[in-house]
Amino acid sequence: MTSPGRFIVLEGGEGAGKSTHAHAVQAWLESKGRQTQLTREPGGSPLAEAIRGVVLGDWHEGIDPTTEALLIFAARAAHVRATIRPALQAGTDVICDRFVDASYAYQGAGRGLSKDWLAELESHVLGDLKPDLVILLDVDPQLGMQRAKARGDLNRFDTEALAFMHRVRAAYLQRALADPKRYAVIDGSEPKDVVSQSIIRVLEQRL
Repeated sequence: MTSPGRFIVLEGGEGAGKSTHAHAVQAWLESKGRQTQLTREPGGSPLAEAIRGVVLGDWHEGIDPTTEALLIFAARAAHVRATIRPALQAGTDVICDRFVDASYAYQGAGRGLSKDWLAELESHVLGDLKPDLVILLDVDPQLGMQRAKARGDLNRFDTEALAFMHRVRAAYLQRALADPKRYAVIDGSEPKDVVSQSIIRVLEQRL
């Protein structure tokens, strides 16, 4: 394959179904003869996965918003260098469960950190790298939290207050509204098969 890879990100709050539907995106791309790389954030490379463990850990001293954001961007820097850029340059399509939008939603709207400061970090870490398509799985936070609890294996983001998750959702929707050519908003509360079909329609239209 000589064409450059496409960079596709799935975003959304807790319990939106990102991990599940990332596999549907991968299957569709591979059915079209594309090479794919499935990855996630925080994580996606050995170093980034180690940082993920720190980010999601339940520390007695806590993690303040600035520390949390810096750790996530550190993981993102390692992830981009070791996994994302090499795959894209090799012509592989990268499907990522969360990316930079999550920082604006969680650490920005959720934790109250400055969008301008986050944008500086984004510019330094990512340069001109942006997803070609962001699929936002939109779910009411109450339903999302119920799904997360039913799934088990909760991390500290899964147990945030409902008001926090409402801020996260609003930020995601605001970012999608500001750049409709690059974002596709899908109702993640629908049954799994319906959501998958909606995602495939988006892929057929956009890619």
